[in-house]
Amino acid sequence: MERLMTARLTEVSRHAPSFAAAMRGYRTALESRDEATASAVMAWLGGQPHVTAAARRSAGVRGDLDHFGALGFLQGLLTVLRDSGHAGLFVVLDEVETLQRVRSDARDKALKALRQLIDEVHSGRFPGLYLLITGTPAFYDGRQGVQRLAPLAQRLATDFTTDARFDNPRAVQLRLPGFTLDSLADPGLTIRDLYASGSPAAERIKGTVDDFYVADLAEAVSGTLGGKAGVAPRLFLKKLVGDVLGRVDQFEDFDPRDHYALTVGASELTETERSAAAINSADDVELDLP
Repeated sequence: MERLMTARLTEVSRHAPSFAAAMRGYRTALESRDEATASAVMAWLGGQPHVTAAARRSAGVRGDLDHFGALGFLQGLLTVLRDSGHAGLFVVLDEVETLQRVRSDARDKALKALRQLIDEVHSGRFPGLYLLITGTPAFYDGRQGVQRLAPLAQRLATDFTTDARFDNPRAVQLRLPGFTLDSLADPGLTIRDLYASGSPAAERIKGTVDDFYVADLAEAVSGTLGGKAGVAPRLFLKKLVGDVLGRVDQFEDFDPRDHYALTVGASELTETERSAAAINSADDVELDLP
């Protein structure tokens, strides 16, 4: 094992010497039972600022981690994962549309970084990396998003003028249809089965929380949000796991059809969900009074 670890770090050193040095420093600190230094080195590896100079010296690294070093570290991490028997690394950059709300100079810098990362992945620099970037149509098509940087827009260009039924699943972009009342129950069934697979009461969970109940709960949650199934998944899954599955798992005589009534408070809703909730009368509108 000692020789294998040394061989791995030697290979990593060729691509990311600072990453390998930090890993050696972290390992040395663990062997010396110096948890403070080990934690500080891991913080430096994670890009945290204000890591003590003593911890950096002990690991043989200098300064703070910048974006150039981060790409090298990604190479090193992929090498370690590969040699540890893993297929690779799945990285999700979620809600990138928030870039539209930052200062224009910071936005332009971020868009250039996305373009660089996409090119690096395409060139084969990061074998084993699967990169997924999620964003709204406004980010990909609007003037304050991808279209602001022509090279990035060219790389992500996808034709969505055809019928959505014939979208190419191998295209660089995929459009995700919103949830409907019929499709909302599908992730609930998957979550139910995953929950049951880790419980000793698997059969009771699947029998009590059957497919019909999951569909009924999805419809009920959607109804509290004005019938807008597209904004219901978060609340639906929260209620399913926390209020239903957890109780069925722990209490043998709990039946959600008899012992559970769906309640939704304003404090547990996001702004989008509150906007979607049906307002039946003027009395339902909350006013901020002095």
